[in-house]
Amino acid sequence: MKGDRIAQLELLLRSHPEGLKKSEIARYLGVHRSTAGRYIEELSQTSNVYEDKNSVRIRTKDSDEPFALSVYESLAMNMGAEMLANNSQFQNPHLASGLRKIATGMESYAPEIAKNIVHLADEIESKFQEQENGYRFSKVLDVLIDAWVTGRIVRIRHVEKEKEEETELAPYFIGFVENEDGRNPITVTGRLRHTAEIVTVDISAIRSVLLLDETYTIPDNLKAFGNQSKPDSVTDIIDTIHLVLMIREKSALNSFRRLAHSEFRISDVTDGKFRCEFDAENSIELILRIIQCNDSVEVVEPQKFRKRFISMLRQILSIYGTI
Repeated sequence: MKGDRIAQLELLLRSHPEGLKKSEIARYLGVHRSTAGRYIEELSQTSNVYEDKNSVRIRTKDSDEPFALSVYESLAMNMGAEMLANNSQFQNPHLASGLRKIATGMESYAPEIAKNIVHLADEIESKFQEQENGYRFSKVLDVLIDAWVTGRIVRIRHVEKEKEEETELAPYFIGFVENEDGRNPITVTGRLRHTAEIVTVDISAIRSVLLLDETYTIPDNLKAFGNQSKPDSVTDIIDTIHLVLMIREKSALNSFRRLAHSEFRISDVTDGKFRCEFDAENSIELILRIIQCNDSVEVVEPQKFRKRFISMLRQILSIYGTI
């Protein structure tokens, strides 16, 4: 909705104090540049939005109190940042930048703590320059944050069990999650596109990330994320079927994750479609999953199953009469 986009625009500008070009705002919000311009005009009626050197920025409200921490808060911030810097697999240049801003506000009343924080910021930046794959990790994290701020679905390529996979998801949460190895990697948790399933991906395993034009909203009644039980192996299912599908969007295959099935065998086909073959449990759940994919999936073989699927669709349509 329009009101949601205005709120997203304000959060986007506050997250980028250096300013953004109108074309960048349009890309982040997934709208035309002229539409982004109208959103900017509307936001300027309630917030101090201005343009400087072709970049759109938002000023802090005059009524906002200046940023200040007590000595106790300053020391706690210093210790917290030091723990994060020493225990995180990858250093974040934004942390160094933020620490320097905090240190500037402390110089008058806590100069020693300010010096420590500046030294810590320098150390974080130095480690970031030296660490392998640090730049890629930082860029991936930036795009995921942009997706979360603007409510955009992302397509990621990541390594899962030594195999590269492509996944499309709506980011709900970015932060530390303890895994079975006792590590606390920075992860992204979100809903898989085309499903209601919630997954968590280690950001260090992500090789690339792309913002898509499709938007999403985080549900107000979101429950704590729980682990869902894994499906049985397809070899344990007595009644199976060998399916051949034409796929318009690979993310539609997420719908079959909670079904017992063999590995997907995908080959390229013209006109942007993919041919996918796999063995799956022959159940009503399989049919429901195919329906869930809407027009992103077409059953090609076996013909008997295709005819059964079409017959079921016709029975469903007959309830609603002529459309």
